[in-house]
Amino acid sequence: MTFYHAVMRPVWGDLERPGRATAVGEAEWNDVMGTGHLERLRHVRDLLAKGGTSTDRTRLQCFSGAGFTDDLRRLARKDPAVQLIDIDRLYHGA
Repeated sequence: MTFYHAVMRPVWGDLERPGRATAVGEAEWNDVMGTGHLERLRHVRDLLAKGGTSTDRTRLQCFSGAGFTDDLRRLARKDPAVQLIDIDRLYHGA
């Protein structure tokens, strides 16, 4: 059995400040996203930082068609760098 996992590529900052990752995100359509998804994004951010990319203001974005666990919602309320984007926010804004 093969498992495949993809994390969306980083969004790089403006051209005036090269080497800065603006955001790292992951999208799931049918799965409720939880803290494991956030930990994976934090790991990617840490790898980018080790490679010399500025990540001090990188946003961690979770996109989900099925929603988010209560634990992930609590973490997002405490950390403004964590952004949860559900279907309503995706299509209708904030």
